[in-house]
Amino acid sequence: MCSIMVWCGPGADPEAFRKGFARTVSRGPDMSRILDTGSGLMGFHRLSIMGLTLTGMQPFVLEGSHGPSYAVCNGELYGFEKERERLRRKGYVFQSGSDCEILLPLYREYGTGLFARLDAEFACVLYDGETGRYIAARDPVGIRPLYYGYDRSGGILFASEPGNLVGLAETILPFPPGCFWEDGRFIRYRDIASPDHVCRDDLETACRKIRRGLEAGVLKRLVSDSKVGFLLSGGLDSSLVCAIAARACGSPIRTFAIGMRKDAIDLKYARETADYIGSDHTEVFMTPEEVIGSLERVIRLLGTYDITTIRASMGMYLVCKAIHETTDIRVILTGEISDELFGYKYTDFAPSARAFQEEAEKRIREIHMYDVLRADRCISVNSLEARVPFGDLALVSYVMALDPELKLNRYGKGKYLLRHAFEGTGLLPDSILWREKAAFSDAVGHSMVDILKDYAGSLYSDEAFETGRARYAHARPFTKESLLYRDIFEKYYPGQAEMITDFWMPNRDWEGCDVTDPSARVLSNYGDSGV
Repeated sequence: MCSIMVWCGPGADPEAFRKGFARTVSRGPDMSRILDTGSGLMGFHRLSIMGLTLTGMQPFVLEGSHGPSYAVCNGELYGFEKERERLRRKGYVFQSGSDCEILLPLYREYGTGLFARLDAEFACVLYDGETGRYIAARDPVGIRPLYYGYDRSGGILFASEPGNLVGLAETILPFPPGCFWEDGRFIRYRDIASPDHVCRDDLETACRKIRRGLEAGVLKRLVSDSKVGFLLSGGLDSSLVCAIAARACGSPIRTFAIGMRKDAIDLKYARETADYIGSDHTEVFMTPEEVIGSLERVIRLLGTYDITTIRASMGMYLVCKAIHETTDIRVILTGEISDELFGYKYTDFAPSARAFQEEAEKRIREIHMYDVLRADRCISVNSLEARVPFGDLALVSYVMALDPELKLNRYGKGKYLLRHAFEGTGLLPDSILWREKAAFSDAVGHSMVDILKDYAGSLYSDEAFETGRARYAHARPFTKESLLYRDIFEKYYPGQAEMITDFWMPNRDWEGCDVTDPSARVLSNYGDSGV
C-alpha cells in the first residue's frame, strides 16, 4: 500500500498538511515526498511494489505547454505494460517501471474517460497543469481507500485515510467508488453493483466462467517485484485463492493463519489446506490480553465503530503484524468480497431472487466501508499491500449480472456456484470445498467475541449504557459492545460517524434475520458452520 494526500487550492497550509500526512507513513515507509503544484499540495508515502527504483517515486510529472501536470496514485494497474507500449509508440517517454506512471499520458489522451479504461484497484488525484484543475477518482469497488473533506475556505482535501484529514476538514466522508471528482462534482463512470442486463447463462456455463474469472483474478495479482504472501483462514474463499496460486507457482507459496489457542475453528482447516496444496504455512496464536490490548489501536486505524468489522479485524491485524515483523513479504492476497457476490449465511433467508439481488447490490455498493476497509487498514498499517482477487472487475461484473434465480441457495449448500465451479478440479479436498462457512470473527476463536463482549460489559452498567447510547443519533449503539466501539471511535474521529452508513447486519426485514448480533452464529441455519 501507499498513502496519498492532496490539499487543493492556494489556501493549503504546509505545516498542517505535513502533520496530517505523517499519520499514515506506515502505509508507505520507503520514501515520502510533498510537492507544491503552485495551486495546492500533493503528498506521497511510498511502499515499493512495482518499479522498485527511485524513478518510480511519485508524484509523477508530465510537462505541458502551460506548465507541468502531476499525479499521485495508490493502486495496481493490471496489464499496464501493453498500455505503456502503446503510449510509447505515440511518443511518450517513461522514466520508471511503475504502472502508475501511465496515468498522466492516459489523461492527456482520454481525459476523464481514462478511468473507465482501467483494469485496476486504485485511488488517484491528478493536477492538470494545462487548466489548473484537479481531478480525483477511485476504482469501482473501492478496494483502494480515498476520503475527502473541505477546509474552512471551501478548498477540498483528499487522503488515503480519514485520520489524515482530522482537524483539517469539518466533515470527512469516503470518496464514492466508481466515481471521479471534477469542478466540484462527483461523476459516476461505472456502477459495478448495478448490472445493465441480466445474464441468462445456464448453471454449468456460469460455473465455468466463474472458475476462469477467479483464476484470472488470482494470476494477475501474483505479478509483483516484491515478495507475495497469502492469508489462509481454512474457509472456502481464502483456500481457493491459495490453491490457485499454489498450482500456478513453481515453488511453495507462503500462507499464514491466526487463531486463539483453545478454540480456533479455522486453524485446523487452514493446516489441512496448507498440507494439501504444499504451502509453507505459519500459524500465529493470539491471547485474550492481545485482543483487549489491541482494541483501541485497531479502532483508530480502522476509522469505524462497526461491530463486525472490528471483531474480524482483531485477528487480521495481529497476523499481518506478525508477517511484517518476521518476514520480508510486501504483498498479501486475501479472500474478501466472495460473500457479497455469492451469499452469506443470512442470504439463505432471502424471500425472493429479486430480494437477493437487491441485497447483493447494496453490499457491493457499501463494501468499501466494511470488509474492504478492514483488509486495507489491517494490512496497510503493517506496511503491506492488499490484493483482492474476488474484487477483480471482470469477475464482479459477471457475477452481479447473473440471473439471481441461479444464485439463490436452492442447492442445500451456500455459495453453491463457487463450490461447483471448482468441483472435480482437484484444487481442494472435498472437506474444504464443501465445508460450511464459519463467521470470520468466530473462526479465529469463539472465545474472542466473548472476550470482547465481557470486556464491554465490565465497563458499562445498564444505566451507563442507556445514557451513553443516547448521546449518538446516527447509527445509535444497541449493545454495550457497540457503545464501547463508538466511544473509542469518537475519541479519534469526533463527529465523523457518518463516514459509516450503519452497522453491517443481516437484513432485519427478512424472516429469520431480525437479530441483535451481527455474527452468523445467531442464525438458525448456522448448523455445522462452527464445527
